[in-house]
Amino acid sequence: MLRSKAMFAVATIMSAAAVAAQPPAPQLPKYSKTPDELTAIAPTGGVGGSGNAKVQVVTILGDPSKPGPYSQLLKVAPHAAIAAHHHAGDRVGTVLQGTWMFGYGPSFSKAELRTLPVGSVYTEPSGAAHFAMTGEEAVTVLITGSGPTDTVYENPADDPTKKP
Repeated sequence: MLRSKAMFAVATIMSAAAVAAQPPAPQLPKYSKTPDELTAIAPTGGVGGSGNAKVQVVTILGDPSKPGPYSQLLKVAPHAAIAAHHHAGDRVGTVLQGTWMFGYGPSFSKAELRTLPVGSVYTEPSGAAHFAMTGEEAVTVLITGSGPTDTVYENPADDPTKKP
């Protein structure tokens, strides 16, 4: 009995030491922006976007190429089609402006698109292929996630950053 109590005490101390040795989790900075202030931020590009010429990426918080939380605005022009791709790390999208058509799967399929009006929320699970398009109007989507992230096209030939 005494031996099992001693082993339990040693295990507890070792667990506490391991937890204490871990670096602190990233914390969010104090941040607030009005819609007008967000609109004034110039496109930043960078990881987490589709690479599509009709998509402007505006990183508004954090750095999606590094560990920790980030937020991006995707400003998508009318008549854009984004081929199937996936990202590292879970992401959540919120439609702020326009009507976003979004679907899951390894290849673009109009039949699989779901129409998401302003206020809609959807997920982009880590490694899960998805695709999207816009109609007659521009769309703005707020993406939040935890980095680092990337963009990998299911069919490498669809990657607009690799085309001449």
